[in-house]
Amino acid sequence: MTVMNAGSLPTLREARVPEGGMYEGVRVLRRLPEGWEERPYERLEVVPQGRTIGAEVRGVDLSRPLEPALREELNRALLEWKALFFRSQHLTSAQQRDFARNWGELETNPLLATGSSEDVVRFDKGSDGTPTFENIWHADVTFRERPALGAVLQLREVPPFGGDTMWADMAAAYDNLPQDVKDRIDGATAVHDFIPGFVRFYSPERLAPLQDAFPPVEHPVVRIHPETGRRLLFVNASFTTRITGMERADSDRLLSYLCRQAHVPEYQVRFRWQPGDVAFWDNRATQHYAVNDYAPHRRIAERVAVAGDRPY
Repeated sequence: MTVMNAGSLPTLREARVPEGGMYEGVRVLRRLPEGWEERPYERLEVVPQGRTIGAEVRGVDLSRPLEPALREELNRALLEWKALFFRSQHLTSAQQRDFARNWGELETNPLLATGSSEDVVRFDKGSDGTPTFENIWHADVTFRERPALGAVLQLREVPPFGGDTMWADMAAAYDNLPQDVKDRIDGATAVHDFIPGFVRFYSPERLAPLQDAFPPVEHPVVRIHPETGRRLLFVNASFTTRITGMERADSDRLLSYLCRQAHVPEYQVRFRWQPGDVAFWDNRATQHYAVNDYAPHRRIAERVAVAGDRPY
């Protein structure tokens, strides 16, 4: 019970809060680059799903060829919202590939099981206990010199509950870093390697021959988006192994802190799938996390990725 004397202020007990447990204040949630001209969409409807990331796109049939003007609007929506969701498209694998090709050459990934062709990755997950590519925040194939520009994912079979996917806005993550951390990482590079991300799924005998094909690469810790100019935090828990030129212990501490930025709810959007839904996201600007909470039910998805550029 707080004791007060006449004319005095109340006295509180000493409060000890664990480090990192204090309220961090209002975060900067800037969806668009500075100076970006926001214009209305004329050929589609955009329904925001998050503060800075994620929008449902309505009025577009992805099974049909894209006219240049529609492709331009979809690309603008991708840059402005970073993850786009299209309900009830029910694309064939060929249609899914044709849609993705509007953004460039398709990527193949020999580390993942293919579906109807080598550039379609099929994720068929059920109750057999096999480890799945889920439950970790990551950006796709950052262990390559040219990580994917983006990916188009379609759910063909959806469990009755669970199986959502989450995306995090890595521009917002960078914006909210303390200035002293920005000073440490601007201009720094980090090593990315496929081994940490895949060692829990495959034997050394399967992975060893691929080391020559996928040697470790270095990318900037903070990359510049080639179309928007935004600064983006570009390290992830699956593939980034160390910051170049730092002692291992210091690198591990800093990487752990940077990777945890994807966990902040204010930077995230969460999508609940229905059969035939499609998501198209900018792999340069986001990380994603597939939630494995649907056992013993089955979840079948197909993904097509678009090859990207070398981060700078």
